[in-house]
Amino acid sequence: MQRILFNFNLALEGVFANKLRAFLTALGIIFGVAAVITMLAIGTGAKQQILEQMKLIGTNNILVTSTMGEDEDNNDQGESKNPYSPGLTMEDVKSIIRLVPTVEKISPEVILPTNIIQFGKLQKAKCVGVTNAFFELNNLDVGEGTFFHDIHMDGGKPVCIIGKNVQARFFSNVNPLGKKIKCGNTWLKIIGVLEKRVANKESLTALGIRDYNNDVYIPVETALLRFKNRALVSKKDLDQRSNDNEEGKNEGPPKNYHQLDRVVVRVKESNTLQGSASLIARILKRRHRDIIDFEVDVPEKAVEAQQKTQETFNSVLAFIAGISLLVGGIGIMNIMLASVLERIKEIGVRRALGANRLDIVLQFLFEAIIISLIGGIVGVLLGVSAASVITTSYEIPTIVSTWSVALSFLVATSIGLIFGIFPAQKAAQQDPIKALRSD
Repeated sequence: MQRILFNFNLALEGVFANKLRAFLTALGIIFGVAAVITMLAIGTGAKQQILEQMKLIGTNNILVTSTMGEDEDNNDQGESKNPYSPGLTMEDVKSIIRLVPTVEKISPEVILPTNIIQFGKLQKAKCVGVTNAFFELNNLDVGEGTFFHDIHMDGGKPVCIIGKNVQARFFSNVNPLGKKIKCGNTWLKIIGVLEKRVANKESLTALGIRDYNNDVYIPVETALLRFKNRALVSKKDLDQRSNDNEEGKNEGPPKNYHQLDRVVVRVKESNTLQGSASLIARILKRRHRDIIDFEVDVPEKAVEAQQKTQETFNSVLAFIAGISLLVGGIGIMNIMLASVLERIKEIGVRRALGANRLDIVLQFLFEAIIISLIGGIVGVLLGVSAASVITTSYEIPTIVSTWSVALSFLVATSIGLIFGIFPAQKAAQQDPIKALRSD
């Protein structure tokens, strides 16, 4: 152990006696380790973001969204007869349940922009008509109170569940359960408060998801009976259409004639996602009289495609980092070989004073490892800084984990060990008599 420590001290003296050369030698390791740290930070951040997105959209979900569509056949011919479509309705939901055997759960949604008024405070928000399946499909839990019961789902009971931000805005110092809140012209009794959903703005925007903390949730029947049922044609709608006809304007349904804004369908098995989505699209097209006024998406597939793209990007980064470390290792071997030639006389003196070949090997091997470790330390600091700059400047999420730092040190040490063996052996093979005679 004493001989090993003695050789280690000699290696330290050799490195610090030539600081500039040691630093230049370590540059390859520095940039290689920095690239590894940055790559792993980006990869871990992207993985975390994808997991967060999967949590937001749920698994095995199909999203049906209402749009303002046209008849495909007429549109191809450049004509528009504006045929009638009932839009996305609760009857569509019943048909999907009846005709698609792979459906596990289904959640209709009615999204109604409104004003919330309470204690003299006013805030714009969305009142969302849902069933209890909505909360399960979107991985939402009630922190206080309860979900809707069967008694709330029939007859349009004036009850609601509020988001956490709504509670913070209107009931910061009061327990909201049992209290009433005014949405538009309707007073609703609060029976529950959602747990806060933490999600970054980028994920919400990328997936087209609202911030659920800002909404008020009511039974879908309540939304249709007490707020607005767009499937019902009023006298105002008929008068407007009559006026449009007289003025020669295009006939057609009102701007938003859909009873529902969207429907989320969960299927039992992930391998049936695409087939179920195609079947749902065919069912809705037939029910909507060949009017494509809806979109059927599989968000999970989009996230998986994003994940594959990210994995490809990470592979490219790993390749670049590997090349940097390889170049760094070759640089260490090159400089150590040059150092052996420069220090032949030193080697001869050590051998004459009793050092054996193993001592010479350890000395030069330790020098290579020390240079690699110095490069590793500086590389880690540079990599952490680079990850921070990427997050700040480009809003790309990065996470520097402990295991990535440990891996970088292990790689740096291995590079020094692997590429330092040959120069160390070259030094140990020097003939001490010839080495002493060298100038």
